[in-house]
Amino acid sequence: MADALQLPHNRNNAVTRGVWRGADGLVHKVLTSRRTDAPAQWASSTEPWHWNYWRREADVYESRLPERLGLGAPALLASRTLPDGDVELVLADVAGTHGGDLSIADIAAVAFSLGRSQGADPLPSEPWFSRGFLADYSTTRPADFALLQDEKAWALPLIAKHFPPDLRAALVRMHRNRDRLLDLMLRLPRTVCHLDVWPNNVIRRADGEVVLLDWAFLGDGAVGEDAGNLVPDSFFDWPLRPGFAEHLPEAVTEAYLAGLDAAGWRGDRRLAVLGMRAAAVKYDWLMPWCLKAAMADEHRAYGSGERVDPDVRYQARAAGLAICARWADEAMELAESLGL
Repeated sequence: MADALQLPHNRNNAVTRGVWRGADGLVHKVLTSRRTDAPAQWASSTEPWHWNYWRREADVYESRLPERLGLGAPALLASRTLPDGDVELVLADVAGTHGGDLSIADIAAVAFSLGRSQGADPLPSEPWFSRGFLADYSTTRPADFALLQDEKAWALPLIAKHFPPDLRAALVRMHRNRDRLLDLMLRLPRTVCHLDVWPNNVIRRADGEVVLLDWAFLGDGAVGEDAGNLVPDSFFDWPLRPGFAEHLPEAVTEAYLAGLDAAGWRGDRRLAVLGMRAAAVKYDWLMPWCLKAAMADEHRAYGSGERVDPDVRYQARAAGLAICARWADEAMELAESLGL
């Protein structure tokens, strides 16, 4: 696209041909089913229920689903089917706080917005909602879980500095409990989830409104699932900031529950907490990835591919994975107390 600035996005995902800010000041996103260069775990699908259905984001915007869910999204200005069959979305460019600049208060506001939406009754349903996202996504990441038992990998200075033995044990325990945690997520109350809520997909306007980006995975999920993803995924790709590890988990939990209350949700609040905690299993694959990257000394930034400081990255990833491991343990205990 001439005279356009390419915006950061997951270039591996086969459903995206590109995302640009054009000379017109608008955001242009082209969806495709024709890419053959993507890694297998990011292949697109033409099945509307599939987590990586290529046309879902166009369906979301064209159906005005965010508005129907009571959630903020960029305004759709045009949706065009291109001569090659791809679809171009033209979206308003949203100004505000984004990505790693979001504060704990900003992220808590996202959680409240999600709870207020997901606690509503009734919620819409569409044939192109994804089904089974959590298990299908998390178990198809190409992770070498044998590395969890590799003493040489854990003894690497970068790993030993940030992942003490108790954290290692907890992460191994989360992997051993993976099937149980995934099963629990399927047994929880259902809601409509964005399924990719993390700081890079959030903008908070100056007036406080929360705007969510990248609706490609949206569909059926468990109550608490989005909020449960939001917490650890606020750590993985940015330097660790003071207070985040100590205060973000509880701030998001309280805000999400307050949002459910504001919507008049009548479910058992413990089930919502269980959904947040058990959702940590989504990142079961990340520790093997960290071990493999440390062994290869290969550390690249999301979206740009630029090399990053591994010490800064692993300090933050250890903080996020520590939350995942703790939450997975809490989920197991809470499920037992609930008789699930």
